Formats: sequence, C-alpha cells, structure tokens
Amino acid sequence: MKKQSRAQRGAVVGVAEHGNSAVLVTLGPDTGFLDRRRLDLTTDLPTHPYHHEGSWAVGRYANSAWARKISLPDAIKLVERVHEAAARGARESLESLAAAAPVDTIAIRVCPKLPETIEERIRDTRAANVADSIMYRKALATAAEARGWAVYWYERDSVFDRAKAALKGKDLDPFLSALGKSIGPPWQASHKLATAAALAAS
Repeated sequence: MKKQSRAQRGAVVGVAEHGNSAVLVTLGPDTGFLDRRRLDLTTDLPTHPYHHEGSWAVGRYANSAWARKISLPDAIKLVERVHEAAARGARESLESLAAAAPVDTIAIRVCPKLPETIEERIRDTRAANVADSIMYRKALATAAEARGWAVYWYERDSVFDRAKAALKGKDLDPFLSALGKSIGPPWQASHKLATAAALAAS
C-alpha cells in the first residue's frame, strides 16, 4: 500500500467506486465532515466496455441473451473512448470538489496489475473482469495527481481496521453511525467505506 510522502495539511477524500460511479466522502484534518457526493465519470457510453463489448468481441458470453456482435477493433476503439471520457469526468469532478473543500489527499481502492494493452486485457478473462473498475479508479488517481493531491491506495479487506487505528482507540462503528445521523441520508455501505478510506489515509 502506498502511503503519503508528505505531511497532510488539508482534507482527505475517500472513494468507494462501483463501475463508472463513485461515492466520495471528504473529512477535514480533524476528521470532521466536509463533503459528501456521488459522481458518474461517464455518461451516454457503455460502462463496462472491457467486460461486455470486449468479451463479446472475442466470443466470450456469445450465447448470452444480452450479447451482441462487435468486432475486436471496434471494441478496442470503444474502450479508448470510455478511457478518454472517464479521464475527462474525473478531472471535472475533482475540480468541482476542490472548489468545495481544501483537499490534498485522496484514498482510492488499490488496483491489481493488468496486461499492458487493451487487446491483452480483453483477451484475458481475469483482466477483463476487473479492467473497467480499474480504469475508473486510475482516472480518478491521475486527475488527483494532476492537482497535486497525494494518492493513498487502500485495501478493502483492511481499510476498516486502519480507519479504527486512525481514530486512536475510539470505536469505528459509533463514529460512522454518529456521522451518518448528523448528515442524514443517504448513508449506505458505500458511504461508510468511503469514510473509512478517508480515515485510513489520514
């Protein structure tokens, strides 16, 4: 896990992503609540071009009722378009967040290594299953680094334990419950995960 290389001075935003969408919760240096938002990194484009269109292009899930024909070159071009749209959406979303809170660190779920090229990722079943999610996470990380923010990569399996440690002995569940009550709904599992990620990065 990559840790910050400089002293934290600003707010920390935790990210809980699901496909091309993400929930962001921002906490101040004192762990006080600053911002909560949900964002979509892309619109009017397929959200899982590696797993869906890419798989169809190489004959994977070809017998599924929801499959449709697409050539491999067209699938690759589609993935490239979604990459570009995700990068643009990440830049715009973080610009909006920066106007609302003095963020200097973002916590994003760690990305496993993928094959180098789009075609290799499409052809590799394991890679195709995770490449879409990784694309969106990396778009956010790249946009954050361009703003000078530190990126903290968290492991989902351990992030709640790290968040509890950041509270210096305080119980995490009461903290999350009190925060949810204070800011009101929606307060779902994704919001709790994003908050835990922000705490862990602090």
